[in-house]
Amino acid sequence: MRRFSKTFTGILLAVALAGAAHASKDDLDVTRLTSSLDQLANDPALGNYAQADQARARDAIDRLAQAGSRERAHDLYLAERRVDLAKATAQLQDARAKLIQLDREHDQILLANSQREARMARLQLERQRMQYQMAQEEAARLQQQGQAYSQAAQQALAEAEQAKKLAAAQSRVARSARREAALAAKAARAMRSELKSQRASDTGPAKPKKPADKHEGHR
Repeated sequence: MRRFSKTFTGILLAVALAGAAHASKDDLDVTRLTSSLDQLANDPALGNYAQADQARARDAIDRLAQAGSRERAHDLYLAERRVDLAKATAQLQDARAKLIQLDREHDQILLANSQREARMARLQLERQRMQYQMAQEEAARLQQQGQAYSQAAQQALAEAEQAKKLAAAQSRVARSARREAALAAKAARAMRSELKSQRASDTGPAKPKKPADKHEGHR
C-alpha cells in the first residue's frame, strides 16, 4: 500500500512538473510576442502606423495566453503571424509616408525651381525691356540730333545762298559804282577840257595900243 502511494505521488509530481514546464513555455511565448509588439508600439518611427493590425495582434496574444493545449499551436501560429503582419504593415506605411514626403519635397523643389526660373525669366524680360527702352531713347536722341544737324545744315545752306546773293548784289553795286565813277571821271575830264577851251577863247590875242598925238601933248 505504501509502495502504491509513493508511485502515485511520483506520477502526480511528474504531471505537475510537466504542466508547470508547459505553462512556463506558454508564458515565454506570450512574453516574447508581447515584448515584440510593445517594441513596435513604442517605436517613435513605426508606433503610429498599423494601429488596427497591432490591435488584432494583441488580441491574438491574449487568445494564446488563454488557449488550452489543443488550441495552443494554432493560436501561437496566429499570434506570431499577427505580430509579424503588424510589423510589416507599419514598415510599409512608414515607407509609403516617406515616399509621399519625398514626392512632396520633390514637388516643392520643382515648384521652387519653377518659381526661380519664372523670377529669372521676369528679370531677363525686365532687362530686355530696359535695353529696348534705352535703345528707343538712344534712337530718339540720334533722330533729334540728326534733325538738329539737318536743320543746321539747311540753315547753313540758306545762309550761304543768302551770302552768295548778297555778294552778287554787292558785286553788281560795285560794278555800277565803278561805271558811274568812270562816267563821272570822264565827265570831269570833259568839263575841265571844256573850261580850258572857254578860258582860251575868252582871253584871245592882245590888241596893240595907239601912239599918243604930239599936238595933244602940247595942249
